[in-house]
Amino acid sequence: MLADRALANVTFYPFWLDRPDAPAPQAPLVGRTEADLLIVGGGFTGLWAAILAKEAEPSKDVVLIEAENIACGASGRPGAIVSTSVMHGLHNAVRVFPEDIAMLEALGQANIAGFLDTLDRHAIDCDAEWNGELTVAVGKENLPTLNEEYELHARHGHDVVLMNAEETRGQLASPLFEGSLWAKKNSGTLHPARLAWGLKRAALSLGVRIHEHTPLRDISDEGSTVVAATRDGKVRARKVLLATNAFAAGHDHIKRRVAMVRDRILMTEPLTPEQMDRIGWRNRQGVYDTRTQLNYMRLTKDNRILFGGRLGYFYGGPRDPRLDRTPAPYKRLAEAFFRTFPQLDDIGFTHAWSGPIALTTRMAVHFQTYHRGKVVYAGGYSGFGVSASRFGADIGLAKLNGATRPELECDFARTMPGIIPPEPFRYIGARTTMYALDTADSKGGWRNLWLKFVGKLGFPLS
Repeated sequence: MLADRALANVTFYPFWLDRPDAPAPQAPLVGRTEADLLIVGGGFTGLWAAILAKEAEPSKDVVLIEAENIACGASGRPGAIVSTSVMHGLHNAVRVFPEDIAMLEALGQANIAGFLDTLDRHAIDCDAEWNGELTVAVGKENLPTLNEEYELHARHGHDVVLMNAEETRGQLASPLFEGSLWAKKNSGTLHPARLAWGLKRAALSLGVRIHEHTPLRDISDEGSTVVAATRDGKVRARKVLLATNAFAAGHDHIKRRVAMVRDRILMTEPLTPEQMDRIGWRNRQGVYDTRTQLNYMRLTKDNRILFGGRLGYFYGGPRDPRLDRTPAPYKRLAEAFFRTFPQLDDIGFTHAWSGPIALTTRMAVHFQTYHRGKVVYAGGYSGFGVSASRFGADIGLAKLNGATRPELECDFARTMPGIIPPEPFRYIGARTTMYALDTADSKGGWRNLWLKFVGKLGFPLS
């Protein structure tokens, strides 16, 4: 079978992290130390927070601890399609925070400007290509959704082009695509691990003390400070930012509102020039489709196709599920790839992996406050987090510092997503939802009703 053949020689490890030039880890923390600000988590949010804090106040003593290697969690695993959205897309922002849209749009533009400025000032080369973002309609039944997206984006001043089937296939040749929306400005793709490693280098150059292989064990409140116990040491700090996203480390209550879901991804071998001619894609946009169980895709610098989007849930949220190091969970994803690009029946996959996303009823970053304001959690990215993580770090620091900024009075900064039932109810609901997502488009019935019910609970999955 085509999918089995294409998966025959796959490596179950993130393509982005499989590089000989990965930087050596910083030494773990051993013993006791003190800091003005402790950041827990060495992914995008933590790294952005470290840089923003030091650039705002160079004399501030900032310590960042990471349980494993920098970028080994979600930040070294995404599709890395980047946009101005800070709330998981404009449609989701309107759904959750209709009163905040003008502010969120302005903050999103400012965030991407700051993102680009940091890349420039710190000479971070992360293979960025600013070619726009393509949303494609799979089947004619999804054209109304595409038209709604176009009207929404145009109404809010986005540079967007609506294309019919012929025009869409002129951009990217797939028999499934019946139309598309091309958002042209301030969006594109990049290499997420190279970005994270560049941010690490920038943080170190600013004087941030980074300790890798330093898992957090516990945080205790000691009045004017908090003490974070790690595997081999302790940090006494005035303030702590928890940048732990789907891992939800730092306080037991974080998981009440955050569930870890796994997102699966395949990476092809590099396409030859002749194979590239079969699909077109000369403008190299990042792509999302409109299926219930959506797929997303993009090109790498060396013309591999990243193809992702199948969700999975594991009881208790393990860091590295055994199943996701076997071919089984990727077979349907491979089959979806070949339905999308049947002309690439001679291609194989080199890498397959899953990454943790933090599912909440908001589907976007939120902020939780603990220990009388001395500890703030900034997380909840359900995708779209590569650039939005800078925004999350900025707002998280502002809340931690007790800043007075207009955006902190908005609902997105003051409220939290809804509570998610604990295990085993979480597992039962998640598994039922994943099955419904897998089969809704082909079988419908109770699956569509279930997804509508889940949507009313706050998860817009249908």
